[in-house]
Amino acid sequence: MICCFPVRFRRFLSILVSLACFAGAGAPAWAQFETRASRSLPGGAFSLAVGDFNGDGKLDVAVTGDSLLIMLGNGDGTFQPPASYPGLYYSIAVADFNNDGIPDLVVAPDNNSVIVYLGNGDGTFQPPKTSFTTNGCASIAVGDFNGDGKMDLAVVDHPYVSVLLGNGDGTFQPPIDNDSFVEPQGLVPGDFNNDHLLDVAVIGSFGGSANLGVLLGNGNGTLQPALTYPLEHPPGTISAADFNSDGKLDVAIGGYIFDGVTVFLGNGDGSFDAGQTYLGGSNAVLIADFNGDGKLDMVADPTVYGAAEFLGNGDGTFQPAVIYAANDEVPAAVGDLNGDRKPDLLLFLEFGDSVTTMLNTGALDFSPSTPLTFPVQLVGTVSSAGTVQLTNRSKHSVSVQSVKTSGPFTAGGTCDGDIAEGAACEISVTFTPSNSGKQLGGVTLVDSASSKPQFIELSGVGTAIETSPTALKFGTQKVGTKSAPQVLTVSNRGGHSITITGISVGGTDGSDFPETNNCAGQSLEPNSACQVSVTFNPKGTGRRSATMSLKAKGTPSPRPVTFTGTGD
Repeated sequence: MICCFPVRFRRFLSILVSLACFAGAGAPAWAQFETRASRSLPGGAFSLAVGDFNGDGKLDVAVTGDSLLIMLGNGDGTFQPPASYPGLYYSIAVADFNNDGIPDLVVAPDNNSVIVYLGNGDGTFQPPKTSFTTNGCASIAVGDFNGDGKMDLAVVDHPYVSVLLGNGDGTFQPPIDNDSFVEPQGLVPGDFNNDHLLDVAVIGSFGGSANLGVLLGNGNGTLQPALTYPLEHPPGTISAADFNSDGKLDVAIGGYIFDGVTVFLGNGDGSFDAGQTYLGGSNAVLIADFNGDGKLDMVADPTVYGAAEFLGNGDGTFQPAVIYAANDEVPAAVGDLNGDRKPDLLLFLEFGDSVTTMLNTGALDFSPSTPLTFPVQLVGTVSSAGTVQLTNRSKHSVSVQSVKTSGPFTAGGTCDGDIAEGAACEISVTFTPSNSGKQLGGVTLVDSASSKPQFIELSGVGTAIETSPTALKFGTQKVGTKSAPQVLTVSNRGGHSITITGISVGGTDGSDFPETNNCAGQSLEPNSACQVSVTFNPKGTGRRSATMSLKAKGTPSPRPVTFTGTGD
């Protein structure tokens, strides 16, 4: 089975969750998410979905936006550079549309159609096949609505909720439109009345009205008039799962501009109990058993970037949100990205330029939970150490078998044996750039908390420019008088010439530290240098400070140099 979840259809999402995706994950464990890797995208992203497109057992990612991008997974939460298929696309879903056992893609372009890319099984796709809709699609979901064993589509093509019956070859019959629900925006398929026929739950809002609707299926691709239920807040997304294991399908609705997820327990007849709202997350709602206790959990957008996790109690209620921070991105899809049978997260920001992996590290709590980033460092020199603390949150000891680094990084620390229950150890990492520019690497950790190695992404920037000293400290100086000059030497420690393009002094009291130099505009050959002469001319009393920034061509800029002094 392929676990795949279409995401972010113009801020609307629909997911139907299957526990089979992560069955057999083992004994219950702590659910802990750590940002581990990020892959840049050549254009703005709009939505994404996951599936094993080349049949190697590692989940891959398909991203829509200015083009269709396919990124094959490496099996450790990282991805290969994207392959591109031309076309401006929005919604996306993954399914086998021609029954050959290979996952295919369906995407919605900016016109009245859907397009299918049939998979070749090696990560590449055949030329697109187009089927027409009545209007442009804001949301796509997949299911067999007429029981013929061929995948069909349910789409929101405003003002309709429409079903397109599949022909089994990647094409679809004309849409069967249903306009009984006002202002549909997002949908999710499921059997909401337990008659073994596929239905559709839909959300929408118009003016001051917000609603949840259920369109019961007739088993032939047609849908009955909507059963409509009012919502308290405008909805952003809808997901479906059986949260209390009573055999009746429930729904979770993420707020659009409201910071909350509302869970409606199903009655098994297309109706729902009164909703229960959980604050701390909204919009995209992803569902899986994240902590391996056999109870479904939720992850949603937090009020800040990252992921808000709501652990399920198994009775349809959820624990308060736990927030895992990330930079400028929010949850978009769930899947086992590193083969350890724990559900991980993919994050991105709509119209953003990267996709980020958050791995479910189980019993080990990593702090910080974000990649370790080093400031600019002179080539050939060793940085100060950055540390990552590992805390064992499980009820038994965790054994660390090995800690290895890649790239211009070296690791040490105390994580070289067993970590007792509740105990912690530290991984200490230093950065020694061999050349200028951005440099990447990682720490690979083999431990008993996961069946697969865990990965900590590392990055740093090397520069060929040495500034000596790294700070100028002036003594006490009368206001309105000028100190004797101090000289700062700027040297090229790289293997090729560089050009100093500019020097500026700023900060709180930048005008108190005038400078002259013979560096700006000059080309420095390897092992040559220039000087900056700085004086202290305080404009006020007390501690005065400034920073000098240097810009260069041919190498990244070094860290700013600090100036301090005291006005009397």
